[in-house]
Amino acid sequence: MNPIRNALRLAAMYAIAATTAHALSAHAGDHAYRLDNAAYRQECGSCHVPYPPKLLPATSWRAVMGGLGTHFGVDASLEPAAQREIAAWLEANAGRRDTAAAGKPLLRVSSTPWFRKEHRREIAADKARHPEVKSLANCGACHQGAEQGSYSERDIRVPGGRSR
Repeated sequence: MNPIRNALRLAAMYAIAATTAHALSAHAGDHAYRLDNAAYRQECGSCHVPYPPKLLPATSWRAVMGGLGTHFGVDASLEPAAQREIAAWLEANAGRRDTAAAGKPLLRVSSTPWFRKEHRREIAADKARHPEVKSLANCGACHQGAEQGSYSERDIRVPGGRSR
């Protein structure tokens, strides 16, 4: 075998792999999540964007659903049948990432390590306090398709512009 030909083949394979990886990473931000539970969309989505279940693990969703009487300072109690249906759906569609902190499940998507890493450069403190945003929990302020479960980077519109 010709060593030069082997080196050229190897270089070509690396170039193809790098190009493919770059093309795939360009679409890595095209996140679409299932929000196909009508009770969840109606009950939870009436106060805030219906967060994709995959953004928290089942332990976190159990804690959230178990504390609806004092849900972030609001009584968000549900009828028992609706609560059971929504809790079961959230757990069945929950994410696999461990988001526990000091042995306790995190209750806020915006507190998870993934969220902080994903948003650390795009959302400076002044953007989070922008009148159209008000809070990092307001996903729909920037993610135009959040109500439908779409978090595509192509559809992000940060009020006041992105931080960089």
